[in-house]
Amino acid sequence: MSHIVIISGSPTPGSRLNGLIEFVEGKWNEKGIKISHIRVADLPAEALLHANFKDEQILAALALVESASGVVIASPVYKASFTGILKAFLDLLPQTGLKGKVTLPLFIGGTIAHLLSLDYALKPVLSVLGSRNILAGVFAIDQWVQRLENGGFELSDELAERLDRSADELAEEIEWLDLRAKESGVNS
Repeated sequence: MSHIVIISGSPTPGSRLNGLIEFVEGKWNEKGIKISHIRVADLPAEALLHANFKDEQILAALALVESASGVVIASPVYKASFTGILKAFLDLLPQTGLKGKVTLPLFIGGTIAHLLSLDYALKPVLSVLGSRNILAGVFAIDQWVQRLENGGFELSDELAERLDRSADELAEEIEWLDLRAKESGVNS
C-alpha cells in the first residue's frame, strides 16, 4: 500500500500551512493512500537540538520517513528559507534518507518574493538526502488561504487547482514506484 508522510515544519499549530496540508490529505484519503504526519514542533526540542538518535519520538519519526514512498516537506517561509525547526529534523535523516522517495514541497509565505526558497533553500537539502524525484511543489502566499470562523481553511481557486494537480502527481508517482518495487520483488 502506498504511504505518504507529511513533515510539517510550522512552529505554529494554527498556521495557514495547515490549509494546504488538509487539502492534499483529503485528496489522498479519497484514493485510499495511507498518510502519516510528523509535526516537527511536537517532537522533543532537546532531542532535536542535540541530535539525540536514541529518543523514542525521534526514532519513530525517522521510521515513518523510512517506510514512506512519498514525503511532503511543508513549511512556512521566514527570511527567504524554510523554518529552522524543519532543518533540525532534516539534519537527523540519514545521508540517503530520501533515496527512492518522491518528495513534494509545500511552502507558504507572506509574499511571492520568497518563491525561489523552494529551489535555492530546500531542493539542495533534499538532493543531499538522496531525493532524485523532487516534484515542482506548491508555493502559496498567505492571502490565498483564509481561516474560517468555524475552524478550517478556504483556499483560493487557483491554489486549490495547483494543489490538486500536485496531489495527483505525487499519488501517480508513488503508485508507479510501488508497482516497480512489486515487479522487481516478483522477478528477483
